[in-house]
Amino acid sequence: MSNFYIQQSIHIHLIKIGGVSNSSVFQIGSAGIIKPSSHLYNTGGFTEPAPEYETPLPSGTFVGTPMVPLIAPTKP
Repeated sequence: MSNFYIQQSIHIHLIKIGGVSNSSVFQIGSAGIIKPSSHLYNTGGFTEPAPEYETPLPSGTFVGTPMVPLIAPTKP
């Protein structure tokens, strides 16, 4: 088994991240091993499931439609 020692200098002027999911990995630089890690914390001390959503959607709203206006991306 070999060991590699890497010295690097990284300069980042702009990073655009298109999307993030529960299994996303964002890495800058080198790593010998990326170990998956997932943690779930109950920081609010909740002891039972959240109540069901009861507020009706506004008229003409389809399921999956954002409830806030989204601005279309612009080209730089």
